[in-house]
Amino acid sequence: MVQLETIDGIAWVTLDRPEKQNALSYDMFKQLDNIIHKLKHNRQLRAVVLQGQGQHFCSGLDVGAVMKKPANIVSLLFKWLPGNANLVQRVALGWRALPVPVFALIRGNCLGGGLHIALGADYRIATPDAQFAIMESRWGLCPDMSTSILLPGILKHDQALWLASNPQRIDAQQACELGLITQVSDDPLLTIQQRLTQVTAISPDALAAIKHLYNTAYHPRRRKLLWQETWFQIKLLLSKNTRVAMHNGRHTEQPKPFGQRKKW
Repeated sequence: MVQLETIDGIAWVTLDRPEKQNALSYDMFKQLDNIIHKLKHNRQLRAVVLQGQGQHFCSGLDVGAVMKKPANIVSLLFKWLPGNANLVQRVALGWRALPVPVFALIRGNCLGGGLHIALGADYRIATPDAQFAIMESRWGLCPDMSTSILLPGILKHDQALWLASNPQRIDAQQACELGLITQVSDDPLLTIQQRLTQVTAISPDALAAIKHLYNTAYHPRRRKLLWQETWFQIKLLLSKNTRVAMHNGRHTEQPKPFGQRKKW
């Protein structure tokens, strides 16, 4: 369901579940995590390209498939120490840990978990018809795939807060104006290939040092944020208001009222 092909030092990572708009199953999280680990130890690697098979990048979490086994939810959120990254955080943040440029080639829907993974890339090149949204707030949850680390280095505070709080989709032009994506292109593959030609002409050691330096500059306090994301998500999963939000998300014609806010 996630394919890896390395050609001339370029790793092509493809979400391959087009019949589901490449929605993320539990197995796909595991496969992405393993691929990131494998690529991190490849000294011949020069760059990575993330893409989706078919017309869409990724429509987000396949909730039905993941929820069939409640133990999967525990596995996705589990971490040995509070500041460690859990599985859902690693498949987004892990691309930033790779010492090479990472590009996301985005077509169609790039929603929820799909957008979180794309945010882990260093550069996001999208077609004009691409659609973007952070979906967790629709279900009464908070983004928990390391987005609290990634978004502040990409968007201004008010825009990041609004995007995380509102599940409405925005188009590629809006996303580009916000700075959420790097470029809109009618032919994103060609655009990325041109950029690959440029980066592979640079010393791989220089690129690794530059990426490490600017990741450190733009993303401080990582361990505290990783813990807060997970703790807040667990707290929300146990909240009555979350159950109301999930009902309202499925039954928009018969919404239920929310109860009093918990102490945060």
